[in-house]
Parts: sequence; C-alpha cells; structure tokens
Amino acid sequence: MENESSLMHLEVLLPFRVFADHTDVKRIVAETQEGAFGLLPARLDCVAALVPGILTYETESEGETHIAIDEGILVKAGQKVFVSVRNAIGGTDLGQLHQAVEQEFLNLNEQERNMRVVLAKLESGLVRQLLAYRHE
Repeated sequence: MENESSLMHLEVLLPFRVFADHTDVKRIVAETQEGAFGLLPARLDCVAALVPGILTYETESEGETHIAIDEGILVKAGQKVFVSVRNAIGGTDLGQLHQAVEQEFLNLNEQERNMRVVLAKLESGLVRQLLAYRHE
C-alpha cells in the first residue's frame, strides 16, 4: 500500500448531494476547454473550469473509474480535490458514458441557450413596452 500522503481525497459534489467520496485516489484526469489534464498527488494546488465530459480517477481499492460529468469546477488544495458539477452519471462502459454526455449534458446546454434567447426577447419586448408607455 502506498504512503497516505501520496494519495488524494476526491469528492465529486452535486448541488444536493455527494456523488463520490474516495480517500485513496492515485490520479485524476479531467477535461477543460483547453483539453484534458491530469492530477497527481504532488501537483501544485489549482482551480479549473470543467466542460461536460468524462472524469477519470484511479483508486487503490477500485482501480480506474469513469464518470460522465456536466460542466463545473475542480479545486485541488493540498491532497484534497473537490469537483463540483451540476450533474454526474456513473457507469462502467466508456462508450455509454460518452453517449450520456452528448445526450444529457450537451443537449441541456443547447436548451439553456434557447431559453436564454427567449428570455432576452421577452425582456427586450417588456423594455420596449415600458418605454412606449413612458412616452405616452
């Protein structure tokens, strides 16, 4: 067994619960806008904005694990790594996880963009009506 100081404590946090909590993590691979990057226990502290994709981590007890995650943030402080995301899906089949990212998270982002466009149109319409009412 490796020295405990050479292992990380990973917590994957969702808005209303802890999705994963492991204290024996050897390495983590996450995806950002600039591409994938890896974390080892000796890496300096950092913060990264995550994009929808696959988060991979390796533990002493379970080996390599993959989870599909939505956009969020990763914070490494000492041996602790916190990943806070809006949604996560666990599974064993990497192909199914990639498909889940495409269907669940990327489509949701498209729906959010459409919703924002509709809200912007409603807001601009309301402002026009208020300006017209003010000029009367």
